Amino acid sequence: MIRIGVTGHRALSPEVSGAVAELVSAHLEPYGCEMVGLSCLADGADAVFAEAVLAAGAPLEAVVPAAGYREALPEEHHPVYDRLLAQAVLVHELPHTESTSKAHMEAGRLLVRRCDQLVAVWDGRPARGPGGTADVVAYARSLFRPVSVLWPDGARR
Repeated sequence: MIRIGVTGHRALSPEVSGAVAELVSAHLEPYGCEMVGLSCLADGADAVFAEAVLAAGAPLEAVVPAAGYREALPEEHHPVYDRLLAQAVLVHELPHTESTSKAHMEAGRLLVRRCDQLVAVWDGRPARGPGGTADVVAYARSLFRPVSVLWPDGARR
């Protein structure tokens, strides 16, 4: 069983989110339920990926960077986060209290170490802050973890 993790941009527009959902579903389709998906379940790419994993009938593992992580997510995302977290077969909780860039990067590193390949919903640009998508991709590549970059043609974050 292959273990596939995700990193990616948050706060996607509805159009970009829909296109990302199609790309992620197409990427995961060959694995069907013979995969385990790992996600931090944030709004944007993380949630889109988690939804695709569950739709395939595959198990989902969640990585929670900090005790205050849920509260740091947009309020409108809380019901989605709660639903996805409740469906996770395993939850990896990091020991941080606050949802900081350091906690997010540590969560990204844990996710990368626990997966066989990483899906990066990434426009290829530098991270906007420490622990962003580009940093997680760089970490995965430093471990020679296969990275599949998915981003809709012409889309902007």
